[in-house]
Amino acid sequence: MSRKHPEVSVIIPTYNRAAMVVEAVESVLAQNMPDFELIVINDGSTDKTEGRLSAYGSRLKYYQQENAGVSATRNRGITFSTAPLIAFLDSDDLWLPSKLQVQHTYMTENPEVHICQTEEIWWRNGRRVNPKKHHQKPSGDIFQRSLELCLVSPSAVIIRRELFEKVGYFDEELPMAEDYDLWLRVAVEYPVVLLPEPLVIKRGGHPGQLSARKGIDRYRIEALEKLLNSDRLSSEQYDWTWTALQRKCQIYGEGCLKRGRVEEGERYLAIPNKYRRGV
Repeated sequence: MSRKHPEVSVIIPTYNRAAMVVEAVESVLAQNMPDFELIVINDGSTDKTEGRLSAYGSRLKYYQQENAGVSATRNRGITFSTAPLIAFLDSDDLWLPSKLQVQHTYMTENPEVHICQTEEIWWRNGRRVNPKKHHQKPSGDIFQRSLELCLVSPSAVIIRRELFEKVGYFDEELPMAEDYDLWLRVAVEYPVVLLPEPLVIKRGGHPGQLSARKGIDRYRIEALEKLLNSDRLSSEQYDWTWTALQRKCQIYGEGCLKRGRVEEGERYLAIPNKYRRGV
């Protein structure tokens, strides 16, 4: 693995996944493209993560911090990285050996593309499963479809460094839906290319999984409000975003009312009125 001028910086954030992060690291070190740097950031783990990662020595760059959340951890990794291309790997996922090579080749041959992702193999509770139709990834202009749910996987993307300078980093104020928020900011202006080969193993069904968090919709609502308050949307994109906001606020607000949280429910049901055209 080259240390002088890496082509790709690989960033793994981890928190209390001592066994799984080792498997993730091994899947990166097994890549058939050697020219990368591997950055692992321990977000204040209280298990055996530090001891297990120390065994890798100079094969990775290891940083430890007080618990700050996944957004701050990924952002710190970007700050430490040195390559023109950046890839993320969640510590519960795995890469197949050709993942970096396939994406690096594509990005080299298509310099106008700022971001691409691969297909994934989904595992749940030790069994391979097929994603439902609404989880199937589009390619190209994905903005409208991405308003409903997150259609970009952090473990599957590779991104040009300058894209973060143009759209910003992960929002550290969002405890959830931070990836949904970032990919929407990207997709407003930039196509997200899908490479059809499945090169990521996405493991689910285990405790502490990032994508299985409750209450995520209220943070998606916050992300949509941020977009509507920006000046980046076309008229058509604004209308799509407002419609998605209205739908999510109605679902969340009515859920609050059913659970007796009347004030919260009424507040969320009123949010779309602030962004209605002509109001």
